[in-house]
Amino acid sequence: MITAASKRLLGSGLRQANPSLAAAMGIARRGYHERVVDHYNNPRNVGSFDKNDPAVGTGLVGAPACGDVMKLQIKVDEESGKIVDACFKTFGCGSAIASSSVATEWVKGKPMEEVLSIKNTEIAKHLSLPPVKLHCSMLAEDAIKAAIKDYEAKKNKFAANAEASPAEKAADA
Repeated sequence: MITAASKRLLGSGLRQANPSLAAAMGIARRGYHERVVDHYNNPRNVGSFDKNDPAVGTGLVGAPACGDVMKLQIKVDEESGKIVDACFKTFGCGSAIASSSVATEWVKGKPMEEVLSIKNTEIAKHLSLPPVKLHCSMLAEDAIKAAIKDYEAKKNKFAANAEASPAEKAADA
């Protein structure tokens, strides 16, 4: 009895009882692609690095309209310029979490120049995101770019400090 009532509330009972009425009301079975479900249920690379580490770049982006917030971090090998590790923390829908998870997998082991060419359309296509969820893959692309920008800013700051004369360093202390 409870099962039948809950099915009716959720629409599946209506779909079985009167399919044409259910279609007219817009009740349809909706689901995510299996890759989205996999990355949502088993997200890869969740966590965070020390944001003050000079080898770490942090990208923090958000979409106020939908409430998704994504923090993606990269760890770069300074000698090779390759991203050796990546992690994320995302607050939002399943598509945002899946997009973050995919992004961290795709950036690992690649040079930063190559990573900058990752486009949201590639992430969306890989996850088969519907048009209403494209903003999630856009956040992932923006987070990658922001993390690289942060890393490069830190790198330039540390390089400038290293080039400063001993007198300037003493004055700063």
